[in-house]
Amino acid sequence: MKIALLTDGIYPYVMGGMQKHSYYLAKYLAQREVVVDLYHCVPFNEELPTGLKGFTEKEMQFIHHHVIHFPIPAAYPGHYVVESYRFSKQLFKLLLEQAKPDLIYAQGFSGWYMINHKNKLVNIPVVVNFHGLEMFQNAPSFKVRLEHLILIPAIRVNLKRADFVVSLGGKLKAILKKCNNSVLELPIGIEESWLLTKKTNNPNLKFVFIGRYERRKGIEELNQAIVSLSADLTFEFHFIGPIEPNQQIKDSHVIYHGAIREQEKVKALLEQMDVLVVPSWSEGMPTVILEAMACGCAILATNVGAVSVLVDKQNGWLIEPGSVHQLTKQLNTILEMDRKLLKEKQQQSLLKIQTFTWENIINEHIRTFKAIIQKSNLTLQCEDAAVRPRQSPE
Repeated sequence: MKIALLTDGIYPYVMGGMQKHSYYLAKYLAQREVVVDLYHCVPFNEELPTGLKGFTEKEMQFIHHHVIHFPIPAAYPGHYVVESYRFSKQLFKLLLEQAKPDLIYAQGFSGWYMINHKNKLVNIPVVVNFHGLEMFQNAPSFKVRLEHLILIPAIRVNLKRADFVVSLGGKLKAILKKCNNSVLELPIGIEESWLLTKKTNNPNLKFVFIGRYERRKGIEELNQAIVSLSADLTFEFHFIGPIEPNQQIKDSHVIYHGAIREQEKVKALLEQMDVLVVPSWSEGMPTVILEAMACGCAILATNVGAVSVLVDKQNGWLIEPGSVHQLTKQLNTILEMDRKLLKEKQQQSLLKIQTFTWENIINEHIRTFKAIIQKSNLTLQCEDAAVRPRQSPE
C-alpha cells in the first residue's frame, strides 16, 4: 500500500497540532511498512531540509519526502487562503511527477488544487482532514469571527469535493456531516513513551496551561478566574508557552515557564502537575490533553470540538466556553475537593489514554485506508466491465 501524505509542514520543522499529527502518521505508517510519499513545506525564509529529523533509518526506507517553500505571506486580509491555494497547486504538480499512490491523505488546504482537478487522478480516493474546524465553532470576538468568515467558504469547497473527510470525534462529526456524508472517525494519538506509571502527590495543588497566546485559547477568561481565587488558598498555576507580558498575572501563585520546545522538558513538568486547564473557545482534539493525561493529570476543559472524546466526569470536568463564572467555580471546587477523589480522576486519565496511543490507533488507520482502496478498486472493475464490449459466443 502506498499513501501520498500532503501537509503544510511537518514537526519539528513547522510547529502545530496538524504538523505533529503528520509526523506521527508518517512515522507509524512507515513502521507498518506502508510506503509514504510525504509532501510538505517549510517557511519561505528557511532553508529546505535535505533529510527528515526524528525518523529511524528503517522508517526512512518507506518514506519518500518532497519539500518546498510555503509562499511568501502578503499583507492583505485573507492572504493565507490565497497562499494555501498556490501551495496546494505546487504540491499537485510534484505529485503528478511521482508513481501513482493508492490513496491521498491531505491535511488542511494542502489538497485543494488537487481536489479541483481530480479528473487527472482517476480512481485515487482522496481523504481530507481539517482537524479542529475552529472556524465553525464559537468565536471569542467580532474580529475572530470575521477571520472565520474568510476561511469558511474555501474549507467548505474542500470538504464537499473530497471523497472522504476525517472527524476527530465529539461535536466535529456533526459539523462535517453538513458538508460531506462520507465521514471517517479517526482520532489523533500519542506515543507510548509518554505514559506515566505512577503519579506523585504534591503538597500544594498544581494547575497548568499549555499553549501560545491566541484569543480562542481563553487566556483572558482564565486570568480573570485565577485573580478571583482567594489569596489564602495554597496552589500553583503554571503557564507553559509564549505568553505576552501584557497577558501575564503578577501573582506569587502564578509561574510562567515561557516557550519550551524540548518534548522531554514538557513531559517532566507535566508529570509534576495535578490538573491541566484548557479554557478554549474552540478546539479539535488537543494534543496537550493527550500529553497531560499520559502524565497522570486530571483535565478541566471546555466542551468544544472533540474534547469530550478525551474528557468526562471520570477523569475531569467539562464546562461551557467563555464562562468565567463556570471556570472560577470549578477551580474552587477542585481546590476544595478531597485529594483522594482527585487521585482517582488522575488514575482514570492514565487508563483512558492507553486507547489513544499511536501504537494502537495506527492499526485503525491502516484498516480504514485498505477498505477505502479495496472499495475504489472494486468500483473501477465494475466500471470497466460496464464499458467493455460484449464478446459474441463462438
